[in-house]
Amino acid sequence: MTIEMRKNKYPVFSKSFLWGGAQAASQADGAYQEDGKGLNSSDVQPYLKGLSNEQIQAIEERGMTIEEVRKNLQDKNNFYPKRYGIDFYHTYKKDLKILSDAGFKTFRTSLDWSRIFPNGDEKKPNVSALDHYSKMIDYMLELGIEPIITMNHYETPVNITLKYGGWPNKAVIPMFENFGKVLLDWFGNRVKYWIVVNQINMVQIEPWLSVGVACDQYSNQEQALYQAMHNQFVAAAWIKKYATSLNFPDLHIGTMVADGTVYPATSKPDDVILAMQQNRMQYFVTDVQFRGEYPKFALNYFDDNNIKLNITSKELDLIKQNRMDFLAISYYYSRMVDSTKNKMKPADNIPNPNLKTSEWGWSIDPLGLYNTLSQYYDRYQKPIIVAENGFGSYDKLESNYKVHDEYRISYLREHIEQVGHAIHDGANVIAYCAWGPLDIVSCSSQQMSKRYGFVYVDLDDEGNGSGKRYLKDSYYWYKNVIKSNGLEI
Repeated sequence: MTIEMRKNKYPVFSKSFLWGGAQAASQADGAYQEDGKGLNSSDVQPYLKGLSNEQIQAIEERGMTIEEVRKNLQDKNNFYPKRYGIDFYHTYKKDLKILSDAGFKTFRTSLDWSRIFPNGDEKKPNVSALDHYSKMIDYMLELGIEPIITMNHYETPVNITLKYGGWPNKAVIPMFENFGKVLLDWFGNRVKYWIVVNQINMVQIEPWLSVGVACDQYSNQEQALYQAMHNQFVAAAWIKKYATSLNFPDLHIGTMVADGTVYPATSKPDDVILAMQQNRMQYFVTDVQFRGEYPKFALNYFDDNNIKLNITSKELDLIKQNRMDFLAISYYYSRMVDSTKNKMKPADNIPNPNLKTSEWGWSIDPLGLYNTLSQYYDRYQKPIIVAENGFGSYDKLESNYKVHDEYRISYLREHIEQVGHAIHDGANVIAYCAWGPLDIVSCSSQQMSKRYGFVYVDLDDEGNGSGKRYLKDSYYWYKNVIKSNGLEI
């Protein structure tokens, strides 16, 4: 097969650069009734058959009520795709070998909290689950694939929500610290890169998945969500402190954000200032974890919006003394703000009419990735991992079992070039993880038909299909990108 390649304008990737991909256990593993696994926040999201993408998105943005959570736990009528995923729990050896054959240097995945601690509040872990993940990590290392492990990728046990009210309750902090300690005790001598919480700032947009909070659970919802984020800061700092005590060489603890920076809609000063203020409320998350304290503008935002957080001096000292080692970023699209339409609230933004969009309305903006990487590196001078970047689309499996996804190649080519651009200008980007190298269940829509992968997985939105894997055109293209170390894209 001949795949069209072109020279990268910025062929600046180091010999140690980690090319690879990323997924979440909650979207891939399946096997929800095996090895003592409990149900997590992702497991209670049904596939909403017959609805448009816009209708599905509106429901996701609304969130889930406590009544719906309880109902879904008992529901026997609807299909819950994340309980089944792509059966990666059983197929990981075959799947990792496919990625290894493409030259993958790294693979990011998560270790399901609800599988290791089914209710979240147990004192001792489920050893059968740890044994499974130990074998998976060993196999990755055998293949020469560097594991990047996320401790919590939307896998908060449902019991944490129902019994404790989710992450806003400080009682959850030591539970998660215990989980993190177990992971580091088991795998800290084999895994160099740990992301404590996936997209920690997404509490502002999808609180159910992020911190296990139902949309009707708290009278002051915004206050509860920022408290949940603070509690995650505390847990992450404790985990960093514990990791330091282990004295394992090359053990790095990082944080991760979903890019939420915005452009001003016009050059009008009101638009420029609103964009700046919204962006600062994105940066405040990483300000806390890299600079070790809350910036004044964030404290002002809390005061202005009647947000009163329970923060102790002991917690602030822990955060200050145990800052994160690296930053992981997910980037898919960009947005903008108009001062006549938007307010000073995270995620209150509008699409950019100058950009084309995917079938799910996500704008295509490669320069936005260059902007994001540059801004974050300029602010912190910390190593950066592109932890997610990809293009979801409807793929067609042809009669000869081929998938011609030139649209995905085009998207990734342009974005990888901008990663090189950022490195050329000084950003220390050490890894690029394309999202969903194997097709998995979509996080936001519960669809299999929203495909990101280089590898087609023969399953539909209702779990029907053979489950067989087929290599797409993009698989061969990405294999060449890795082989040339980004010189050709």
